[in-house]
Amino acid sequence: MHLIIDGYGSNSEIMQDEDFIYQLLDSYPSRIGMAKISAPFVLRYTGSKIEEWGISGFIFIAESHISIHTFAERSYVNIDVFSCRDFDAEQATKYFKDKFQLTRLKNRLITRDWKTTDLAEANEVPQLHLV
Repeated sequence: MHLIIDGYGSNSEIMQDEDFIYQLLDSYPSRIGMAKISAPFVLRYTGSKIEEWGISGFIFIAESHISIHTFAERSYVNIDVFSCRDFDAEQATKYFKDKFQLTRLKNRLITRDWKTTDLAEANEVPQLHLV
């Protein structure tokens, strides 16, 4: 599953709080039954344009990763929860909406439901025809 959340918040302070993002990434995997395999990486980014600065955070989980990218001047955030194991996407969306005090958001869920027959076809090597 890959949950993608894009949202605008009402509290720009949150969008620039490195410690908040670190703590959120550090605690969230256990909330959804995932296993952390790294400490969170949280970095402040300052671009050439003032409106491009923000915080990026990432944590590796055994099931894949979780990432957060804020654009502080616009109170905007991109969040990805990417896992090879199912989790409650509605609950995750609500959690991040509440934590980031989002007033507007869009979310998308991409599932990766490969059937055994699909895997067999995926392992077939296509023949190349050179002209």
